[in-house]
Amino acid sequence: MPVLKREDLSASPELNVNDVHTILGPESSFEGKLVFEGTVRIDGNYKGHIKTDNVLVIGQGARVEATMEVGSVVINGEVIGDVTARQLVEIHAPGKLRGNLCTPQLMIARGVIFEGTCKMEGAGATERSNAKVTMLPTKDLG
Repeated sequence: MPVLKREDLSASPELNVNDVHTILGPESSFEGKLVFEGTVRIDGNYKGHIKTDNVLVIGQGARVEATMEVGSVVINGEVIGDVTARQLVEIHAPGKLRGNLCTPQLMIARGVIFEGTCKMEGAGATERSNAKVTMLPTKDLG
């Protein structure tokens, strides 16, 4: 089983990704429908559909081909498919997202690949007006 390091999770303090309930390790490969409560981390390969009101963490070496309906997701690996998040999406380098995204809050780090469309709206008009994108600061190259 892989060792989780705090810096590997690198998520906002808003997400409790350090309280991971289940880990699908790097040598694992699954196909089907994944429904869960709590926080789940995928470090292997997954194909199918994912549904949760909680947090999903995609590890750096993971490859996930799925339609996702999640509370929040932190992407460090590769995701192919549409993502709907009710709270937050964070994409950290060297993360890749190829698919459409719908979330009220989005954080994209430098070095990320995002190919698709992004719709930033919540369930109601109040959430829509509070939609925000956060870009991480970059180092001065000059």
